[in-house]
Amino acid sequence: MNDKKKILFLSPYPQGIGPSQRFRFEQYLKYFKQEFYCEQISFWNKKSWDILFSDKGHLIKSYYLFISFLKRWKTIFSINRYQLIFIHREVAHIGPPIFEWIIKFIFRKKIIYDFDDAIWFRNYSDKNKIARFFKSPWKVKYICKWADVVIVGNDYLKSFSERYNKNTVVIPTTIDTEYHKPATDKKQNTEKTVIGWTGTLTTLRQLDLVLPVLHKLETEYNFEFLVISNEKPQINLKSFKFIKWDKTSEISDLQKIDIGIMPLYDNEWEKGKCGFKGLQYMALEIPAVMSPVGVNTEIIKDGENGFLAKDEQEWFDKLSLLIENSQLREKLGKAGRQTVIEKYSVDANKQKYLDVLHLF
Repeated sequence: MNDKKKILFLSPYPQGIGPSQRFRFEQYLKYFKQEFYCEQISFWNKKSWDILFSDKGHLIKSYYLFISFLKRWKTIFSINRYQLIFIHREVAHIGPPIFEWIIKFIFRKKIIYDFDDAIWFRNYSDKNKIARFFKSPWKVKYICKWADVVIVGNDYLKSFSERYNKNTVVIPTTIDTEYHKPATDKKQNTEKTVIGWTGTLTTLRQLDLVLPVLHKLETEYNFEFLVISNEKPQINLKSFKFIKWDKTSEISDLQKIDIGIMPLYDNEWEKGKCGFKGLQYMALEIPAVMSPVGVNTEIIKDGENGFLAKDEQEWFDKLSLLIENSQLREKLGKAGRQTVIEKYSVDANKQKYLDVLHLF
């Protein structure tokens, strides 16, 4: 182990919790560790993260934010133990890029910078207003500039990064197809078709795009609308059902879905999305209906491995078609999983990450 290059992975979220880091670098760590000594240190631990998104007051949230910040300083003073620093999104969840500057210009470490959203824009939930106050999205361009290589999830993000660093590599957000497996006992002809959506509370507002469609569908079809999230939304649908997200049951919960949806607003923030919800559905052989925004138009070939829906009428027509036709659901589901295996799986992309790590 002493002969292995030491890599420190600095991430904002508790390990195994944040979707972006789970499906960007964390699921590759078992491969990285075969060749490198790897350690991951997050800004938030599980306790402080849960408090941040709770209904507790600003004083207790500010306390844990302060403690997390102090721990980051402790990490920085041990940085000389490592030859390579891998930064996912930002070193600290708050403030200007002080830590990144110190890593680069004081300790003179090689930096790999990785992100999968248009994080140079402001985008926060109402539950973490205390963090919002201290956030500095403008720092992204500086971290890009200081990095030795930048890894991004799609071409839209690359177009931003390349303004500041030409050494930018696209590696899509990926799915472990050995973990995301379709149900072996899936029944296509059940009494109620399940239309499903999964995501965090920060993306719940995307459902506003399809709620009118679901209301209309309720007048013609008997279906269930399942939401899997870390917080229950207020949705006035008779078909609505909620399952609280739980890592231990996330796959079996997702397997309850017959049709997966990924609505997106056509704005600059959501153009930076990497299609992860859709890829999860597809990996599980669940036909996906997605807004034609950003990378979704690269992932989905409309009518071949899923559907794209640009307005309420298309959402209604395509969801109706899938509700009525279980054979079409099966066909698109299988084609979707094949797309993930070939282009968006861990196996298809792990060497790309290893190639970047071997640059240093």
